[in-house]
Amino acid sequence: MTCAISFGSSVPGGELGTRILSAVVLIPIALAAAYFGGPLWAAFWFIAACLVFWEWMSLIGTSRTIMVTAVGFLGYAAAAACLLAGLLGWGVATLTLGLIGSVLLTHKDRPLWTAGGFLYGAALLLSPVVLRRDPEFGLLAVVFLFGIVWTSDIAAYFVGRTVGGPKIWARVSPKKTISGALGGTFAAVLIALAIAHVGGSGSIAALALVALVLSVVSQAGDFLESAIKRRFSVKDASQLIPGHGGLMDRLDGFITASFLAVLIGVARGGFDQAGRGLLHW
Repeated sequence: MTCAISFGSSVPGGELGTRILSAVVLIPIALAAAYFGGPLWAAFWFIAACLVFWEWMSLIGTSRTIMVTAVGFLGYAAAAACLLAGLLGWGVATLTLGLIGSVLLTHKDRPLWTAGGFLYGAALLLSPVVLRRDPEFGLLAVVFLFGIVWTSDIAAYFVGRTVGGPKIWARVSPKKTISGALGGTFAAVLIALAIAHVGGSGSIAALALVALVLSVVSQAGDFLESAIKRRFSVKDASQLIPGHGGLMDRLDGFITASFLAVLIGVARGGFDQAGRGLLHW
């Protein structure tokens, strides 16, 4: 959940100050929602998914943004209700209908980009809700995921600023360095293992590999979102957070990492025990 530590530099203390400020405000909110789970957790991610889809549609500049996003919101709402009721199949079905409706409404105005945006928001809704549903390991799995994404971002920032060195993809993200990426990944693995150990979960070697892959995918999600913004010559997805950009800018790494995490969890533990599937090897 990159949102917790990736704001800009428009408050006293510069960029570092805004990162600390955003972490102080947003991390407790996310953890509280995760702790209570259930409808509160689903509502949290439903709102986030709607805002991200709205930002995406605004970013690509279609002529029917309001109509398309309204249909998308209805699809997300129905899917969230189905997921809470344990109806994964119906949840996927409602998302499929929302996808079709959104694309049809765009007519010939960038339908593939609209489809991509709807699925991007759907992944943000589906992944954390399904992962948290596991009554025994859902909370631990979510904290494990948060730890990886947040630490990847924080450590990459500090290591990159301190060590410097070659850039990863300067044309898309001019500040990100190889040293930062490696430092972020290493720190994320350590934090993930510490969280799993406290929770009494799984094989160290397997969890280290899972954490490493999720950290890399989280950082790749950041590059993906940056590339999309470059494609449309946009600096921020929106001005939803004054002076800092949009929610999509803050959640890019979490979206990709959480989607992979839930795929792993469901493949190994099923819909009802995705947390166990992610953590127990």
